[in-house]
This record gives sequence, C-alpha cells and structure tokens, in this order.
Amino acid sequence: MRREVITIRILLVEDDPELARRLSDGLRGEGFVVEHAANGQTGFDLGRTENYDAAILDLGLPDMKGVDVLQQWRKAAREMPVLVLTARGSWTEKVEGLNAGADDYITKPSHVQEIVARLRALIRRSAGQGSPVLVHNDIEVSPASGTVVVAGKPVDLTAQEFRVLNYFMHRRGRVISQSELIEHLYPLQEERDPNTIEVYIGRLRRKLGRDVIKTLRGLGYRLG
Repeated sequence: MRREVITIRILLVEDDPELARRLSDGLRGEGFVVEHAANGQTGFDLGRTENYDAAILDLGLPDMKGVDVLQQWRKAAREMPVLVLTARGSWTEKVEGLNAGADDYITKPSHVQEIVARLRALIRRSAGQGSPVLVHNDIEVSPASGTVVVAGKPVDLTAQEFRVLNYFMHRRGRVISQSELIEHLYPLQEERDPNTIEVYIGRLRRKLGRDVIKTLRGLGYRLG
C-alpha cells in the first residue's frame, strides 16, 4: 500500500533547528512540500506573500511572537489553516492562539503522525471535504492510503501522478493554472520545469480517461 503522497504546501515556522528538521523530514516523508522559516519575521513574510495550504506556527518564537505573526496574517487576509505549537501545560498560549485565528493547536513535544493527521483534517475542512475519501464522478481517491479507484477498478499511479490528481480532487470545480500546480509540486528551492506538468496531465488522461482533466486555453486545467 502506498504511503500518502498528497500535494500540499506547508509553511513551518519554528526556531528550534532540531525540531524543525524532525518535522520537515517527517512531513516530507508523507509527501508534503515543506518550506521552513527559522524566525517570526521570515515566517510572516512568507505567509503573507506565498500561497500555502496550511501553516505550522510555533508560538514561542524569539524575535516576534507567534500570536503576532498569526494576527498579522489574518489582518492581511491570509486564510490558510494554521496549526499552532504550544508548550505543554500552557493553556494561556492555546487560548491566545485560537483567539488570534488559529484553527487547531498541538502541544510540544508531539508525534509527527499526529501533526500529519491534524493537518489532513484541517485541509479537508478548509476545502469543504468532510470525508477522507475524495470522489469525483467515478473516480475515488484516498489520500491516506494513496489509492485510486476508477469505476470500481484500482488504478496504479506514480507518486507524482498521484500528487497532481490529488491536488485536482481537493479543488473540484476550480480552474487551476499551470503556475499554481508548479508552486504546489515543488519547493521554492527546487528547479521548476513547466513542461513536466503537461507530461503528468497526459499520463493521467491515458490512465483515467481522456476527458478526466480539461484544458482551458489561457487559463489552466479543470477536472472534467
């Protein structure tokens, strides 16, 4: 069974190098695209200017309070779900974070798998999806198990093909530009080749059906 390979772009704002490394490695191992900010100012700037599907924000940052970062994001109309990290037993931090606009919290130390589960739930809710299985026409996608079923039959996809399809399934009915797909498939530090998107779209059409993804000239793509 394939591990989840969901194409989700996460901003991690954490000043502890070891914790940041552990969380980043664990999240990337689950297929997330992770970008790390080591301080509050960098985290605020990235969260304000880049598009993320969710953010993990440590409230105990040295240069800028995590609550202040969160409040500034919300004032700038940045609506991505935010999971805040709080010190164990610090109920005041939890209250402050939730009042500032956080969507959920988790205490440190915490297990990566719990953070992954909470992120999945937050992202599903923000996309209007209550069920862990995504359905569009005769296509069923399970992000947690990494499986795809079309008309009752399992279909084998590569990890990157699954990432592309999963991104579309989370945004059914929306037009998705090529630049948006690239942004969510590759971290900022990696080389980005627009031609690879056409390759993955072509493979998905061959495996799932020619009309499963529509091309809208000058705009992008949409599930058919």
